[in-house]
Amino acid sequence: MLNKFNYIDDVKKTVLVVDDEYVNREMLGAILKEYYNIIYAENGEDALRLIRANEKILSCILLDLLMPVMDGFKVLDILNDDVRYRSIPVIVLTSEKQAEVESLRRGAADFITKPYDTPEVIIARVKRIIELSENRLVIQSTERDELTGLFTRSFFYEYANLMDRYHGDREMDAVSVNIDRFHLVNEIHGRDFGNKVLLSLSDVIKDYAHENEGIAARGDADDFYMYLNHQDSYAKLESRINEAMGSLDKSVYIKVRIGIYSCLADSQDMENRFGRSRLAANTLRGKFNQTIAYFDNELQHKVFYSERLIHDIHEGIARKQFEVFFQPKYDITDDKPHLKAAEALIRWRHPEFGMISPGDYISLFEENGLIQMLDQFVWHEAAAKIRYWRDKYGVTIPVSVNVSRIDIYDPEIEDKIDKLVDECGLNPEDLHLEITESAYSDNAEQLIQVVEDFRNKGYLIEMDDFGAGYSSLNMLANLPIDVLKLDMKFIQDIHTDGKALRMVQLIMDIANFLHVPVVAEGVEVEDQYRLLKRMGCQLIQGYYFSKPVPASEFEEFIGGTT
Repeated sequence: MLNKFNYIDDVKKTVLVVDDEYVNREMLGAILKEYYNIIYAENGEDALRLIRANEKILSCILLDLLMPVMDGFKVLDILNDDVRYRSIPVIVLTSEKQAEVESLRRGAADFITKPYDTPEVIIARVKRIIELSENRLVIQSTERDELTGLFTRSFFYEYANLMDRYHGDREMDAVSVNIDRFHLVNEIHGRDFGNKVLLSLSDVIKDYAHENEGIAARGDADDFYMYLNHQDSYAKLESRINEAMGSLDKSVYIKVRIGIYSCLADSQDMENRFGRSRLAANTLRGKFNQTIAYFDNELQHKVFYSERLIHDIHEGIARKQFEVFFQPKYDITDDKPHLKAAEALIRWRHPEFGMISPGDYISLFEENGLIQMLDQFVWHEAAAKIRYWRDKYGVTIPVSVNVSRIDIYDPEIEDKIDKLVDECGLNPEDLHLEITESAYSDNAEQLIQVVEDFRNKGYLIEMDDFGAGYSSLNMLANLPIDVLKLDMKFIQDIHTDGKALRMVQLIMDIANFLHVPVVAEGVEVEDQYRLLKRMGCQLIQGYYFSKPVPASEFEEFIGGTT
């Protein structure tokens, strides 16, 4: 077995012995030289010269107080005032009790009493002081954020808990501050400017926390925290931050979000308190005229509801509370519309909350990755129904299924869908893959590669919610898609609003130019249907033909085609 080698313990550390009496210097050197490299000084000035020359390797100083030229008290004061030397522990050598107390006040770490008649005690004290000093340096290196000098999050929570322990009668607020779309600041203006923003913001936060008997920290990237006395208003903080951000560069607009959770008579642990303040801050996304948000009863109910849904998803799938509904897509290019395909849509019959709207949980599950589990459930249910209907009715009804952004990052996505199609005896073109427009914008390169791979195998790719984003027209010509699904917001007013009608006509013209068929979603009334047919729209989906229905009811549409 190899012996362990601890570099820190095995390296011989350096100790400075400062005493004007030769005998005392030699005696201490003899006691310690087996364990340490010893250097000597006979007065304060000599000691300071050696300290400056050896500051990087000095582990401890043994300092006599009563010396000529410069005494030990003066040396302690100089060391304590200089940040370069403040971390070197000093053990005072004295026989006077009053001098011991004064030395400790001036920054000494410990003392050794003269005469030196117990070598074991001296060795033990020097060893302990060096170990404590090294441990303190390690802690200090992780206690503070390197850029801003604020506490790191883990130490911040510990100190906040100590504040509660020793000042439990104080009413406190947990405050989270972050910068809206800070990644764009870095990308557009560079990291140097981004760091200036962080430093400026941290200065305001540090000063404000100090003024209100609190502490401050920096979390990840642009996340900052304060734990401070309860404030009735944070308008002053908002004003200071806006002033600081505006002074950096008048041409750069920096929006800050402030979330506040008032911890009045609260039993929540510190991490949960700041989780709630962060949640309040996150409600400000997209609200450019609002900077401050409070965690209140309404938000608390929303948090409880969201946590329940996250907790219940596994049981919901296991107990078949989730059900896949199907909404028909009709081809309207002929005189008589006929069933062409369907879209698979998830529904959740919760035992306590009843039928839950997908809007309550789709985005929630997208945020924490659970959407992948739900997507795969839908894929399997849809593929199984395609095969079942083909066997029962002798026709193949292609079904569109959603592929979320997080699915794109899964390196096994192609294998999973290929395996599912093979197991159900389907062809790739039977399962259409819907990808939202925003996914193309967020992760274009990786998504395009994955989509191209699927298309090469014969899968049809549909861009879902076209028009709900902001960059489609710029990228549409270069994106690998087979079908364009026009967002329902474009359709709802085309029969009453000339501008809306013209916009849809322009999109139809672009799609025709690119030879990409269009599915119009959200068609509800006869006038919408006739206008779209006149424009040359190929496929329609919406309440005009049917709302999403369970698989058993959807079979009525299939039966009408056979």
